[in-house]
Amino acid sequence: MVRSQGRSRRKSTGGFRHAARKKRKYELGGHPVLTKVGDYGVKESRTRGGSSKTRALSVNEVSVQTKDGGGERTEILDVVENPADPHFVRRNVVTKGCVIDTPLGRCRVTSRPSQEGCVNAVLLDE
Repeated sequence: MVRSQGRSRRKSTGGFRHAARKKRKYELGGHPVLTKVGDYGVKESRTRGGSSKTRALSVNEVSVQTKDGGGERTEILDVVENPADPHFVRRNVVTKGCVIDTPLGRCRVTSRPSQEGCVNAVLLDE
């Protein structure tokens, strides 16, 4: 099955649209990258226009913004909560919006590791 990001074949009424053409390469989507907690590993992928994207396959450090406005780099201990999918907590998958445990305390991830290749987070008030 092709990972198409084009218009759906099914109409809102439930019927089918008949395609006037085939799928185009620029309409393809990429496979999801589930960034896990572990040794740091990245993958370069080519994007449209010849640019490249760094995708994090696994991460072990996070750049945390502290209360005084400074930043500190620390290690990730565990994934505590993930509103994207409850099963991601069990599998230690890091996505934007998930809560991770660090030696500084709990932090919420503000970056997209599978798109940017790094993990940025802000310290939570507890």
